[in-house]
Amino acid sequence: MARIELGRPGKIIAVGLNYRSHAAELGMELSPEPVLFMKPPSSVIGPGQDIVMPPQSAQVDYEAELAVVIGNTCSHVDEDEAAGHVLGYTCANDVTARDLQKSDGQWTRSKSFDTFCPLGPWIETEAPAPEALVELVLNGEVRQSAPVSDMIFPPLELVAFISEIMTLEAGDVILTGTPPGVGPLAAGDEVKVRVEGVGELVNTAADYRK
Repeated sequence: MARIELGRPGKIIAVGLNYRSHAAELGMELSPEPVLFMKPPSSVIGPGQDIVMPPQSAQVDYEAELAVVIGNTCSHVDEDEAAGHVLGYTCANDVTARDLQKSDGQWTRSKSFDTFCPLGPWIETEAPAPEALVELVLNGEVRQSAPVSDMIFPPLELVAFISEIMTLEAGDVILTGTPPGVGPLAAGDEVKVRVEGVGELVNTAADYRK
């Protein structure tokens, strides 16, 4: 087990609706393949930095996630090979302007605002156990919680799948989806992403006028 400082990723690939319990919560069928989208590196912030809610959105939501950090270049690898290309794991918050996601009909704008991808606090080299909980704590109250084993597509399967589409490079980050219980942020909220065996990522929501 080792903890490594987290740098800025070259690209961030995220997965939508990857927890069985979240799909059930929304009344949606499980996808036969991972649904991918991307967030820009400019959306990344670290622990203790503010999530700034933009004036274009009336509903900014939190989404607690386990993130995979790529350690070396890989392309067209299978699941058995994927572990050799993973540097480690960290906590992530896939912050989303939910109203814009719905009105736009696609996800780029809603996922891409500056500060919309908190990551950290470090990279843990050991993979979390299947029973490890991915949780979101809002102002001291647990709002999201599900084990890693609830994922439809587990982390190494996602690495292999994505590597068939695009070359993954050292420092790239994969967001593995969020548990049920997604909800809105308000200015002043303390939002904590907690992944057992990995760490805790704490940020505060702030109005853009602050």
